[in-house]
Amino acid sequence: MKPYERIAADLRRRIEGGEWAAGDTLPTTDQLVAHYEHSRQTVRTAVDVLAREGLVRVVKRSGTIVQDRSVGRRRIARSTTVMRDPARGYVFPAASRPDEPWDTHGQPKRMFAPVPSEVAERLGVEPGTELMRRRRVTSPAGEPPFQIADAWIHPDVLAEAPQAGEISTGPGGYLDRIEEAGHGPLEWEETTRVRMPTKEEASLLQVATEMPVWEMTTVGVSARTGQAVEASVRVIPADRAELVSKLQRGTSAQWPVEPVSPQV
Repeated sequence: MKPYERIAADLRRRIEGGEWAAGDTLPTTDQLVAHYEHSRQTVRTAVDVLAREGLVRVVKRSGTIVQDRSVGRRRIARSTTVMRDPARGYVFPAASRPDEPWDTHGQPKRMFAPVPSEVAERLGVEPGTELMRRRRVTSPAGEPPFQIADAWIHPDVLAEAPQAGEISTGPGGYLDRIEEAGHGPLEWEETTRVRMPTKEEASLLQVATEMPVWEMTTVGVSARTGQAVEASVRVIPADRAELVSKLQRGTSAQWPVEPVSPQV
């Protein structure tokens, strides 16, 4: 094993053995350098290994904090059905279970912010254009932040449905306001990818910047114009979720299998 691997293995053993509990801060880099008698770079590389594994997260000016590993992965069933709740409006496939309470971390925010390039491409605007963004950071009750949910609204649509950008959007939420402005019924397409988080996302989700995240983008398309009018982006730490799809048998895969006629 390389020196950084030996240090990472020992720190892992000590964390899993209970020497440091969830929320505890590891010794400083200088203290670890003195203990393991290796360079600062070697120690930092070892800590980076643990951060990628989700055992710790490095917080600027606070140190290296042990992550809560008691929170298990959630299975996200990726169906293609959009439901509707009389109180909340549209409900998309998510990690929540029926009647499961969720917490909001901090206050929901609405503001004009530079749109990421991937969302800009889907909405047909220039990257960096300031669009209305509605943001919520949520989790199952009592758990650390599970997801960042950003809703981006096309500027032309916001002009037609200004209440979609307000704090109080009214019954059914901002999607109902967009549909009422003449774009209903919306159709949606969802794209999922894995990427590394931004520093802001890692901070909001309380994970290391070395921890990959799932990004699920749902784009709503207007029935009137055929153009994308809004995009909802959810970001979830990769170690907190697994995507599950139920596979269906196609016509050619029906059982029992038809016997193959012998060749003459």
